[in-house]
This record gives sequence, structure tokens and C-alpha cells, in this order.
Amino acid sequence: PWRLDIPDAFEFDQLPEDFDHFEPVLEAAVARMPMLADAGIHTFFNGPESFTPDDAYHLGLAPEMDNVWVAAGFNSIGIQSAGGAGMALAQWMEDGQKPFDLGDVDITRMQPFQGNRRYLRERSTETLGLLYADHFPYRQKATARGVRRTPFHRQLLENGAVMGELAGWERANWFARPGQEPEYSYSWKRQNFFDNVAEEVRAVRTNLGMYDMSSFGKIRVEGRDATAFMNHVGGGQYDVPVGKIVYTQFLNPTGGIEADVTVTRLSETAYLVVTPAATRLADETWMRRHIGEFNVVITDVTAGEGVLAVMGPKARDLLQAVSPNDFSNASNPFGTAQDIELGLGLARVHRVTYVGELGWEVYVSADMAAHAFETLHAAGQEFGLKLCG
Repeated sequence: PWRLDIPDAFEFDQLPEDFDHFEPVLEAAVARMPMLADAGIHTFFNGPESFTPDDAYHLGLAPEMDNVWVAAGFNSIGIQSAGGAGMALAQWMEDGQKPFDLGDVDITRMQPFQGNRRYLRERSTETLGLLYADHFPYRQKATARGVRRTPFHRQLLENGAVMGELAGWERANWFARPGQEPEYSYSWKRQNFFDNVAEEVRAVRTNLGMYDMSSFGKIRVEGRDATAFMNHVGGGQYDVPVGKIVYTQFLNPTGGIEADVTVTRLSETAYLVVTPAATRLADETWMRRHIGEFNVVITDVTAGEGVLAVMGPKARDLLQAVSPNDFSNASNPFGTAQDIELGLGLARVHRVTYVGELGWEVYVSADMAAHAFETLHAAGQEFGLKLCG
């Protein structure tokens, strides 16, 4: 990095010439195109360029403010992207909505902590350095890691977790076997974790698996108008019994999908919206921009609860072994949530699954998360529980 404290009046100013730095590049260019040796240099301009932590530019409406639009951080492809980015942003400003999917460059994909200067120095430097490196499949970033960790982080590592990172969250991508190096070995061929993932998928499909879902965004919506607000902002019907889970989308005026979420009615006046980790800020911002006259309070409670997904044909057996509550179809049908006792503590289980088999998401407050993991993991040994990425 050139510097982190860029002067306010710098704008398009330039830095001193540095021919020693430029000379090897020029020599290589002359070798490729000899006529450059006689062309001469008309203007020598040495200026900094802006780069973002993920090498994609920032476009769109600033999440913290109304009617403040951003087109910045073009990562040395400003000229290449100018026409399309300008057209998209102008249309977005005119219509009040994106003309097409701009999720990869929408500024709301960024997390607030990514404004940390030490983080920017480390991650942006690595990202730019990798631009011309081999873009191996599944390549993980090496710098600025460990910023956000779930309550189960240490226990997952102790059991062989190989971590990846998304939106700053450390997440177990797969689990190494005893004696196997718990790290990626990058290749253009079959990956070194192929068999590990196969075993994890097989466990969820035929027996029992457990994985950490704590990084998913958890947004609480509460107030006297909570139901009316949810029915306004979402495409589903949220006037449902307490404990009912509604899988749904948030739609824009043209019917396009802005968010893909599950919504659980916690009480007469409170809902929990669960979003993907990478879109938590975008989804929360979308809701906040549509509060209007509704009397509701929106709160990000992501860090307040750990979540363990217990999935597979033996999921009910495991939960029944650690809790006196009833997990039958009659007491806890699919698409409902209930408060339970778990081990020596308390939890809330959502009966919902995306793996095609029986399953529950176990929500537990951060203070009791470690106990919940120990309880489920220990009891799961009798059923052949496998930790999954």
C-alpha cells in the first residue's frame, strides 16, 4: 500500500516519478514490441490506484444513508467497466432499484469491520497479489483471517475442521481425518478433500451429521406492526401461529428477488429473519429502507446465538437423547420451532432442512453454546455422528 491516510485534497494528484520501478516493465515491453524503444515517453504519470478487499468495485446506494450513491474502488478496471457500471448506476438511481443482478459489486456486500485499516492493508495487498497468480478452485485467503469466529470455533478445530472464510466468518469447510493434514492442497485436479466431503454427505444422507450454521445472519423484527411489516416487505404470508417457520423471498416492485430467507414467528409481535451470511447487511438494509410508517424495531442479533444443524435420518434420535422434549411429528412438525431443554441448558430448535433428510437447526444463546456442542457431540457418538463442513 502507498499509504492509508490519503490527504483529502489529493484527488487526481500524482506521486514522484520512480523510473527504477518502471524500468524492468519497460524493458520487457520493448522486448515484446521493439518499436517502443524509439517511441519515447511523452508523459510519465505515477499515481495510486484503488483496490477493494475482494477485488470487485463498490456500486450502489450507501447502506448507512439515503440518496448517497457510490461508484468507487474499480481495481484498475475503471475504463473497462465504465460504460456498464455507469449505465447500471444511472438506471438504479432513476428507477430506485437495480436493473439486473449486481450482487457481486453492490456496496452492501461489504461488512462494516472491513473498514478496519489493518484489515485493508493485509487483505487488499494479498488480493491484488493473487490477481495474476493461479486462480485455483477453492483457494482460501491467507491474510486478515480469524476476525469473526462462531462460539464453536475452538471445538471444531480440535476435531479437524479446515476453515474457510466468508464475510469475515471462519467457517468449517470440511473435516480432516485423524493423521491427515487439516489444510487445502490446491490442485486443478480432484481436490484433496474430495473423499472427506463424500463421507460428510453420506453421513447426512444415511445416518447423522452436524454442522455449524452460526454465521448465517439473524435479524429480529419486533413491534406492534411486525406482522403487517413482514407482509409488506416479504412475498410470503406471515400471519401464522407462533412457532411457524415461513420460507420466503423479499421481492422488489417488478417481482425480482432481493433476499432469500426463512422467517420464524417467535411471538405475537416478534419475528426472526435468517439470511445468508454474505447478504446479512444487504437484507437488513432492504428491510430498513421499507419500514415507512410501520411501528417496528429491526435488530441484528447474529452474534447472540450459535446454531448447530443436526441433520440425517437419526437426527430425532440424537435430540431425544439430549432433551426431555417431544420431537415427534405431532409435537414438532416440519416448519415449526419450539423451545427445549438441552443438556443442562436451554435452546430453540427449528425443524427445517435443506439436505433432503430429517433435520433440525438448534439455536442456543452464545453463553450456552459450548455446552450445547459438547452435549450433542458426546451423545452423538452412540449414533455415529459425523461433523460436517
